[in-house]
Amino acid sequence: MIEIERKFLVSSKDFKTEAVKQYRIKQGYISRDSERTVRIRISNTKAFITVKGKTSEDGTSRFEWEKEIDLPDAQNLIKLCEGNLIEKIRYHINIENHEFVVDEFLGSQEGLILAEIELSHPNEKFQKPKWLADEVTGQPKYYNASM
Repeated sequence: MIEIERKFLVSSKDFKTEAVKQYRIKQGYISRDSERTVRIRISNTKAFITVKGKTSEDGTSRFEWEKEIDLPDAQNLIKLCEGNLIEKIRYHINIENHEFVVDEFLGSQEGLILAEIELSHPNEKFQKPKWLADEVTGQPKYYNASM
């Protein structure tokens, strides 16, 4: 499946009042290769393994495959991850016919807040909420695998 998304910095915590759900995420990377990443994610009582391909030149799309795995397996796999683990609180916000996912990072990335929106094509129009700041789509320093 090809994932098309755009990513933005968030200018204030006003988004929290619009959230329809939130939960904590812990994730790590078994592989951070520029051609592909392999991520383990634990979200509450669910766990997933995700493989993502190389990002397109404009930074908006890439292949993504994800599968739910048993929580004990994920807890063992996360111990094999390279570098720092990422911890964040994820918020889901519906604006018109789109959903924004906002990640408020904890730990070594505390203070960073990023919003993503998945689209059906890279130039799809959407309403930008007031708390959305600069676009950082395609900037590697904002990829979770780079943190």
